[in-house]
Amino acid sequence: MADLDRVRDFVGRDHGLVVVFTSRADGTGQASVVNAGVLPHPTTGDPVVGLVAAGGSRKLVNLRQRPHVTVVFRAGWEWVAVEGPALLCGPDDPLAGVDADGLRVLLRDVFTSAGGTHDDFDEYDRVMAAERRTAVLIPPERIYPG
Repeated sequence: MADLDRVRDFVGRDHGLVVVFTSRADGTGQASVVNAGVLPHPTTGDPVVGLVAAGGSRKLVNLRQRPHVTVVFRAGWEWVAVEGPALLCGPDDPLAGVDADGLRVLLRDVFTSAGGTHDDFDEYDRVMAAERRTAVLIPPERIYPG
């Protein structure tokens, strides 16, 4: 997908930093800054945008109730947005076909797709489990500007 190649380019230009928008119950938007990248979906292999949310985060509460998300990548004055459904995969949000070890690998894959590196992935895995981190996978329905 050519548009996702453009998104991949943005990951490398600003450390995968994005603004992610979810919807509150009252219809207003909630924004936060996280790292995100492009990676294959763990069961279909289709390319998705992925990010990680802490177990008790407001964005995760919002996504459980209203599973649609917008992610904006930027570098300088250029930007690209990705919109789509939020597919959750975590200790409190099982995803068919992904077991506990698959979740461990998926959380690493999201991290590295966003440009992350780590000297001790066993420690990384321990922290992700302790914080009940959840992978948010976004199959792109809309990518703009093009």
